[in-house]
Amino acid sequence: MRATFLAAVAVALLLPSPAAAQRCTEPLSVVFERVSPTVVSINAVKINKGKTQRRFSIVVGSGFILDGSGEILTNAHVVDGATGISVTLDSGDRVDARILGLDPVLDLALLKVDADQRLPTVTLGDSEKLKVGEEVIAIGNPLGLDQTMTRGIVSGTNRMLPEVPGSVDEPMIQTDAAINPGNSGGPLMDRCGRVIGINTLISEEAQNIGFAIPINVAKSVLRELREKGRVVRPWIGIQGRMVAPSLLTLLRAPLVPGFLIEVVEDGSPAERAGLHGGHLSVAVQGEEFLVGGDILTAVGGRPIKDDDNFRAATKSLKPGQQVRLTVFRDGVTREVTLAVVERPRLPYDLAD
Repeated sequence: MRATFLAAVAVALLLPSPAAAQRCTEPLSVVFERVSPTVVSINAVKINKGKTQRRFSIVVGSGFILDGSGEILTNAHVVDGATGISVTLDSGDRVDARILGLDPVLDLALLKVDADQRLPTVTLGDSEKLKVGEEVIAIGNPLGLDQTMTRGIVSGTNRMLPEVPGSVDEPMIQTDAAINPGNSGGPLMDRCGRVIGINTLISEEAQNIGFAIPINVAKSVLRELREKGRVVRPWIGIQGRMVAPSLLTLLRAPLVPGFLIEVVEDGSPAERAGLHGGHLSVAVQGEEFLVGGDILTAVGGRPIKDDDNFRAATKSLKPGQQVRLTVFRDGVTREVTLAVVERPRLPYDLAD
């Protein structure tokens, strides 16, 4: 018995662990040769009707093939509003593409091309397992230079960028892999060549800071993009932020913890229900608040204690649903019921 046990231990020590078994050590040149045929170049022709000259512009981006029949994922801002879209495959063939689904909120677009044969496809990874420091590679067409690969690491995860125009309304992956105009919509891959993000944004105020949409976010909406052509979202029509502790201690105005409603959007369910936005601008330690509006303390009976609570509560709503909101106004807590509708295309979504 003891000999059998020792033999089993010895075998276990010799076998690679599951983590070691998944560690990829093949040269980057081999990874590139294997995955680059799945990356495409995208040209979108857009017309600016407000101009009398140079009305046409061409936007160059990247994308990657999800399905052998010709489904391609890219950024919405690359193709949104385009009068014509063409895709250049790794073979050099240039084919027309059409939009199957578009979501400006997540900056995702699902395209379809008709190819003469089955196309090579990417392998999708799991962005939830990403850790800071892991090696990543980006493949795309920066400045129109086809099939360019850059490398770097995951510099951060769960990055929210509320002050960056066009940033995605979800936590993003931060990387120092070089990302330039033309990389938009291309894949960010792990060391094994699995797609873990969609390159979408660079910071103009800093060097070597790029951002990618986590692939798990894209996975969660692919079916809707494919079947409905859009992502259906609930909308109540408020903007704001959580009440900061510094605001509670500094101001003598009646305040409670919750979501401070700064703006009530025109024509929204919130406006029809009589919710109030702010009217007084206050700066606290360099951060501006628009106070004087309602404070949302619960949605459907679920307390709003932080941003995660607010995001989860509002995302769980369904268009057509009646929801009860608990708000604090002028020192009094009151209940408001409103009808949730589907989110329209709002002015601050990605431009046409």
